[in-house]
Amino acid sequence: MSNPLKKLLGQTAVYGLPTIVGRMLNYFLVPLYTYHAFTPAEYGTLSELYAWVAFLIILLPLGMETAYFRYINKHDDKDEVFRNSFITVALFSTAFFVLMFFSSQGIANALGYPNHSEFITCLALIVSIDAITALPMAKLRAEQKAKQFSLIHFSAIIVNIGLNLIIILVLFDDINAMTAVWFILIANILASSVKIIGTYKEFLNLKWKFNKELAKQMLKYSFPLVIAGFAGIINETLDRVMMKPLLVNSGKSVKESLTEVGIYSACYKLAMIVTIFLQAYRYAAEPFFFSQSKNKDRNKMYAKIMNYFIAAICLVFLGVSLNIDIFKHFIRSEEYWVGLGVVPILLIANVFLGIYINQSIWYKLSGQTKFGAFIAIGGATVTIAVNLIFIPIYGYWASAWATLVVYGLQMVASYLLGQKYYPIKYNLRKFALYFGLAIVLYIITVLVDMDPNEFTWTKFFFHNSLIVFYVALVWFMEKPQSRSRTNIEVES
Repeated sequence: MSNPLKKLLGQTAVYGLPTIVGRMLNYFLVPLYTYHAFTPAEYGTLSELYAWVAFLIILLPLGMETAYFRYINKHDDKDEVFRNSFITVALFSTAFFVLMFFSSQGIANALGYPNHSEFITCLALIVSIDAITALPMAKLRAEQKAKQFSLIHFSAIIVNIGLNLIIILVLFDDINAMTAVWFILIANILASSVKIIGTYKEFLNLKWKFNKELAKQMLKYSFPLVIAGFAGIINETLDRVMMKPLLVNSGKSVKESLTEVGIYSACYKLAMIVTIFLQAYRYAAEPFFFSQSKNKDRNKMYAKIMNYFIAAICLVFLGVSLNIDIFKHFIRSEEYWVGLGVVPILLIANVFLGIYINQSIWYKLSGQTKFGAFIAIGGATVTIAVNLIFIPIYGYWASAWATLVVYGLQMVASYLLGQKYYPIKYNLRKFALYFGLAIVLYIITVLVDMDPNEFTWTKFFFHNSLIVFYVALVWFMEKPQSRSRTNIEVES
């Protein structure tokens, strides 16, 4: 017998440590990009290209990771489930790469890079490799091989960082910025290839037998998740794609527009510290939730997990927003600091996103994935509308507020629909307490600080004493429950 909450926490730690360390190492590329290598406009170019990667990496796996987790818990032949998932994604991704390869020049012309069709080929190869390796990596998660998964993931990050350091510190003085961008994309291809090496046994042992009926069932389940994911990435990334053309049309030069994209993208990196936590949690949580789907006390466990999750993600918000004068030094050039004001807005937005992601288990477990698509499409519609109307007036500030509003609406919509179709009795009082207190503590620091972006030791101790107070309150609220007999135990 084992406590599943401790099991989830342990797996999150195993997944999370390499992910967080790897991502933090990746963060050290930001000062190199923003200080040593690229101007804001040039960094805007790199950010725009990777915004397209974010779109495609949602599309190509076809939602088969989640479908795989669902069907291995309801299908007798787990190897057949994996085989169908993998073959479907591999064939689709290969066809996509071939199409992009032969269309690269036309796409490069449309994006404003007529002399760099190689960018398009590299992007297509990056997302195709990542999509094809998604299922072997998911299989490691399903089999609870967290250490092997994390080692492969961490190794890919290290390769990417190492090659980037060589490009920026050794080669950059002898090449121009556009060539550096191309080299960075090549580095990403090589880093993604590490996943192929790490999961090579799955490729070698694969039997090319295909169950069409099972594949249809899985695609029927996963297709709404693709729509939801694609619409979701619109909320997360489309602002950086839309910003340049909208600002140019409003009268700004291409350089000025790309500068805004670069500033916003660099500051967005600080808000993505919450996203790092989310990614580590999701690696462990999704297969864990499906594995507990037959537990009669699963809803109590989901509600308890939500309490801890909200407390943890709000703590990350406080840690970054109350120490922004320290975190800003990840962006070495002061040219970018003009955008620091959007960081707390984006942090709150990502808190809402995290809660929404945690809630989304209701439509995945119930098979009502269409609601995930509806919620995401509604959010994407609002995102597009707000950005179209307000970016020409307010620039990247409009994008930050649009992100917060959309994630907040999605969180509320998911909760209301979930209570109707798959009720889970969440503790709304604790949500209001933990989130509300985090916001109040942040507002207190805003009202007290004369210059929020300047570091002083007095401010440092004051801000972090508030964080300690928050942790103490959460500990007080949750510790009595850990001693109670409400702990849910299942067979390990």
